Amino acid sequence: MPSLIDLRRRIRAVKNTQQITKAMKMVAASKLRRAQERIMSARPYAIQMQRVLSSVAGRVDPSIHPLLTIRAPGPQSNTLAIAVTGDKGLCGSFNTNVIKAAVTFITESSSPATLGLVGRKGRDFFGRQGRRVFAAGAGFAVLFERVGIFQKLRFEDAQAIGQIAVDAFVSGDVDRVVLIYNEFKSVMTQRVVVEQLLPIARADVDHAPPPEPHGAAPGTSPGAGYLPVEYLYEPSPQEIFNQLLPRYVEVQVNRALLESNAAFFAAQMTAMDTATKNSADMIANLTLYMNKVRQAAITREIIEVVSGAEAL
Repeated sequence: MPSLIDLRRRIRAVKNTQQITKAMKMVAASKLRRAQERIMSARPYAIQMQRVLSSVAGRVDPSIHPLLTIRAPGPQSNTLAIAVTGDKGLCGSFNTNVIKAAVTFITESSSPATLGLVGRKGRDFFGRQGRRVFAAGAGFAVLFERVGIFQKLRFEDAQAIGQIAVDAFVSGDVDRVVLIYNEFKSVMTQRVVVEQLLPIARADVDHAPPPEPHGAAPGTSPGAGYLPVEYLYEPSPQEIFNQLLPRYVEVQVNRALLESNAAFFAAQMTAMDTATKNSADMIANLTLYMNKVRQAAITREIIEVVSGAEAL
């Protein structure tokens, strides 16, 4: 049975830990507010840009720009998977979920995979443990690493990562680029997303059902009198796509980094709140146990005094 001094020391240590977790929760909450404002302001632009470019790209010749070229999968195909993790821990399963998704993607892929690692946790896993995990299965190579960018996240970081992805795709080193990251849904929910970055997705405009024309007579087929949308390009489509498509890649990478940053602080705040509550429960249980030990010690001392008095 532990002594009262040991129990008091343990209670004091748990209280100190509780103060740390409570402070970390408050810091994560303040950083989450700023990160949430950034992602909420950047998300509509990125989503609408993706919709517009996908629609426009579906109406032009894919050979007009190399980022629109869809390459047939083959034995020599290679995929660049950019896994975005955090630089720190104490955030529940935030980093583990992204790493598991990256491992699943590599093992289930029929072609070799090349990794782009953003965040210290992903770099450490695939650098130290990844070789052992994939020793008997699919292999991988690391194209680039980015560590410490979340301390002061800038658009220039997304530009650098996007440029690496574009260069690898255009040069033919990789045939596809995917992003693996945590999407911020709410404070309590983060969803792991695996989305294709390159080649740029093209909207299926050829097979999409045309809308019913305004004022059509009843019984008229939906396609009757419908004219497909045609775009007028000024200047040429080549110049427009040369300017927009690289920027599109940078914007999508920036959105993924902002989503992951906000999701990290949300996961950390939730984890620290849970740790603080668990500390309170542990303190209550230790205090109750300490009172029982002290009561047993007092009772034992009283029995010894009474037994000594009876012996006299």
